[in-house]
Amino acid sequence: MQEALTIGELSVRSGVAPSALRYYERLGLIRADRTGGNQRRYARAELRRVAFIRISQQVGISLDEIREALESLPGGRTPSPQDWERLSASWRGRLDEKIRLLTKLRDDLDGCIGCGCLSLQRCTLYNPGDALAGEGPGARLMLPRPPSPDGE
Repeated sequence: MQEALTIGELSVRSGVAPSALRYYERLGLIRADRTGGNQRRYARAELRRVAFIRISQQVGISLDEIREALESLPGGRTPSPQDWERLSASWRGRLDEKIRLLTKLRDDLDGCIGCGCLSLQRCTLYNPGDALAGEGPGARLMLPRPPSPDGE
């Protein structure tokens, strides 16, 4: 059996700061055993859980959603490739929407910043008189528009 990892070893191996590892543990995302001197010891399998957490965060999944996903695994085990496939499939629609939004943001900013005109008459983000306030908070021209009350 392989030796357990200290928090420093897990940090170096995973690239995640010890403070973040303690936070993940407090949230129940990873588990550690304690020595007689109350020092944390992590099973090597926790490296995969940390990798799963980091990859999930990188694509915009919240820690609450990550915790739910990890809690859905039998016996709280480390995600297998099949688990990752199932979990990622459940997040696919939202990830596709984020990709669409980021692409639109990139393209609109290229046009806005790239043209250098600084013209409010041609700007695709300009909102004279805050006409879009009725559609809700936030960047209404960038976010998906909610359906109108009449269904259109």
